[in-house]
Amino acid sequence: MAQILAPSMQWQMRMPKYSNIASPMTTKMWSSLLMKQNKKGTNRSSAKFRVLALKSEDSTVNRLEDLLNLDITPYTDKIIAEYICQNNTISCWNRIGGTGIDMRSKSKTISKPVEHPSELPKWNYDGSSTGQAPGEDSEVILYPQAIFKDPFRGGNNILVICDTYTPAGEPIPTNKRHRAAEIFSNSKVSAEVPWFGIEQEYTLLQQNVKWPLGWPVGAYPGPQGPYYCGAGADKSFGRDIADAHYKACLYAGINISGTNGEVMPGQWEYQVGPSVGIDAGDHIWCSRYLLERITEQAGVVLSLDPKPIEGDWNGAGCHTNYSTKSMREEGGYETIKKAILNLSLRHKEHISAYGEGNERRLTGKHETASIDSFSWGVANRGCSIRVGRETEKQGKGYLEDRRPASNMDPYVVTSLLAETTILWEPTLEAEALAAQKLALNV
Repeated sequence: MAQILAPSMQWQMRMPKYSNIASPMTTKMWSSLLMKQNKKGTNRSSAKFRVLALKSEDSTVNRLEDLLNLDITPYTDKIIAEYICQNNTISCWNRIGGTGIDMRSKSKTISKPVEHPSELPKWNYDGSSTGQAPGEDSEVILYPQAIFKDPFRGGNNILVICDTYTPAGEPIPTNKRHRAAEIFSNSKVSAEVPWFGIEQEYTLLQQNVKWPLGWPVGAYPGPQGPYYCGAGADKSFGRDIADAHYKACLYAGINISGTNGEVMPGQWEYQVGPSVGIDAGDHIWCSRYLLERITEQAGVVLSLDPKPIEGDWNGAGCHTNYSTKSMREEGGYETIKKAILNLSLRHKEHISAYGEGNERRLTGKHETASIDSFSWGVANRGCSIRVGRETEKQGKGYLEDRRPASNMDPYVVTSLLAETTILWEPTLEAEALAAQKLALNV
């Protein structure tokens, strides 16, 4: 079960009060997103994020609020488990609008609190409604794989990351976790204890016009420059959402390590890791689910499109920092360079698995390398693979793969990195040729 890092105080998340204005970017919306300390009542040992229902137009109290935040712990041992799975069959990578991910979930009552996925029953859903199974044989089976605390319901309630199988026990084609788990359970891979630090970038869109948050409707803000890690009403748009997500991840037990505003206004990033093996994918998928739910409550659209706005604007990536035990030990720099050589030889295989629409982002501009060529460099953010100055100085450390798009599947990317750098062996001829090309590149 994921470790819990819970806030020490009880916090509230208010849902926005909608108006007839097309854009949700109003003062009321931002004030409704503020996370306020609840100073009333006695102190409690645990923390939770409260969900407040909308008030009716005549300002009378909506009684749903009391039920949404009802603490059932004193009255029953039963808990609610939210079974979550990904569905990669539906394409929603349109340039403006659409999340770039398709996650589904359904709730199940469990008789008592649990500590491990093995204590949870398998479940099923209608695969014909998600494009994953035919109507005449529509059951898709959910296998619980990872548990996180539920920051929306609080208490002992949980979020459950699942993967998907046929009734016969075969992984369905969209189940990418199964193959990743096979790679990470390989004895050669597990002995290397692969670490991943994933930088998830995302864009917040105004709900009704599908235009970035903070941008004038139908127009553009000032050029890029002051927005990255910026502060101020004219530079930072969506901070309350990013902060709410940050705390929700800590509460859930996700290994989130930081967050910041990005280069394009209305765009943010958070980092998850270091995580070992399959955990990296589980934590990223759960963090994406939390972000979907928080933006849902805020009345804002989440987009993981790798290039939401054409032109002189940064795209959105999912840079993946990676190291093995051999890379982190003395002499690890040579292992890193050998890994880079292998990655250069499988550049096309990696690009094809690194997200949809990535060709619009990897242009050689805006801190990216060209999608058609492989390159690496020290402290160079215009390369396919970046190695940090400290890694070069210490002679050990990690590499950063800057090619993955924001909508990449973390199970696919992390397992492919491990496979290419640990399990895959090129021919001597290919290795020698690649070494010559990389030498010229550097």
